[in-house]
Amino acid sequence: MSSELRLRIASGLVLAVIVLAATWVGGLPFRLLSVLIAMLVYYEWSTITRLVEVDFRGNAFGWAITAIAGGMIVLGEGELALVTVAVASILSLLHALWSRRSFWLPGGIAYAGLTALSLASIRADDATGLIAMLFVFAVVWATDILAYFVGRAIGGPKLAPAISPGKTWSGAIGGAVAAVVAGCGVYLLFFPSPGLWVPVVAFVLSVFSQVGDLFESFIKRRFGVKDSSRLIPGHGGVMDRVDGLVFACFAAFLLGLAATHGQRTVASTGAFLLGL
Repeated sequence: MSSELRLRIASGLVLAVIVLAATWVGGLPFRLLSVLIAMLVYYEWSTITRLVEVDFRGNAFGWAITAIAGGMIVLGEGELALVTVAVASILSLLHALWSRRSFWLPGGIAYAGLTALSLASIRADDATGLIAMLFVFAVVWATDILAYFVGRAIGGPKLAPAISPGKTWSGAIGGAVAAVVAGCGVYLLFFPSPGLWVPVVAFVLSVFSQVGDLFESFIKRRFGVKDSSRLIPGHGGVMDRVDGLVFACFAAFLLGLAATHGQRTVASTGAFLLGL
């Protein structure tokens, strides 16, 4: 085993222990983890897109909004954080249109803000949130692992050759099937036989997870970078590791928000995911 692979495995295990421990505890520790991930995501986004160089004051505004929204999330004010991120994203978008500046600033504010919001919303502070978060982890991890192995084993037509030449339709389908199986498996550990809702949600989250992976590949290819950063030894950056997860969480959060018409957004996302 090469030293690079050993480093990759070791850092991956450390990260898994930290994330799963925070998920198990929930509450403030998980909200802090969610905000930390969001801050690191904004750092990598602004670095990749060179916001410091092209829009220094805008980037400072993005940092301020991410920090303010993060503080609200830590204090349990998810709804207020959502309003803050939404208003800031819209204002920065209008400013970009008016002044013909980069659109990467509003994108970064929305991406980082929704990262913290969606993670905290799904986990929340109850047992349902714990199960829902484990459900999402299972769906995303199964998608990633099986998409890789099925794609390598079967090959075939490329999924998006201009963005990520290594991904195939066979891998995407294999990952989605694995996600449905994994999601139903987690559900059955805690509840009776799942209805149609559970596999449908697992499939939707798997699709969004793969879209998130492609989205990050598009950004890196657009700016000519290999990894989002070097923050994680052997793995690259935080965005490299959570791209699929955050998009799956985005989907769950926004679908839950739509289903509840904006009411009890933080408390209801986990129950929505599990069809409870």
